[in-house]
Amino acid sequence: MALRNALLAALADRESSGYDLAKKFSSSVANFWTATPQQLYRELEKMEAEGLLSARLVKQDKRPDKRLFSVTGEGRAALLAFSRRSPKPTTVRDELLVQVEALAHGDVASVRASIVEHREASRSRLKGYEQRLCDILGDRTDDEFLATGNRLGPYLTLQRGISFERENIAWSELALGVLERRHPL
Repeated sequence: MALRNALLAALADRESSGYDLAKKFSSSVANFWTATPQQLYRELEKMEAEGLLSARLVKQDKRPDKRLFSVTGEGRAALLAFSRRSPKPTTVRDELLVQVEALAHGDVASVRASIVEHREASRSRLKGYEQRLCDILGDRTDDEFLATGNRLGPYLTLQRGISFERENIAWSELALGVLERRHPL
């Protein structure tokens, strides 16, 4: 998936500045797509030049002016076309798993520390995703939201992120338990 499709999806409901998009990518979209702020800004400029986005300048007092990007009709058509094609299969490229695979030839203490770090990062992301889910649900239960809510995409992607991080935490606990039995501290 190209970054442009993630940006079109992020902008589909409302206009946003590049700065706000970068914050959104680091907090909610990060569970399925990552990009640096520099990548975002470059892609926004290209998409505007290609007619997928339009931008308007907003004057601000005591702060630099900002540009708000919104999806054009051409951008909506591109997003619709993207939604109609089969996605590429997901592949896992995880450096930690390479370290674990090579455990018999590596530094067990360092790999253990990497697993602990991985677990803590997953706990932190999980907490953030669960908070965003609470924000989406408001005072509704999941069933009430699913019957009446209009933000099903963010709900579903957050549920995927929550499941993914819970699994990462469970795997980390399993791996640390195995290492503790085989290589006690």
